[in-house]
Amino acid sequence: MTRSRVLVPEAKAGLNKFKMEAAKEVGVNLKEGYNGDLTSRENGSVGGQMVKKVVEAYEKNL
Repeated sequence: MTRSRVLVPEAKAGLNKFKMEAAKEVGVNLKEGYNGDLTSRENGSVGGQMVKKVVEAYEKNL
């Protein structure tokens, strides 16, 4: 089983905040801790929103 891990431990809080903001933007009720009750589609939409925001920020800074 592979697990996601934060390469820079100091960034963990910032990543969690970013994830919660992305979930709110797409209307997913993400909570701190266990979220196993969410569907794959809901989880995927959060991840997709995070990638979208990262790409937008990168393009803005070109």
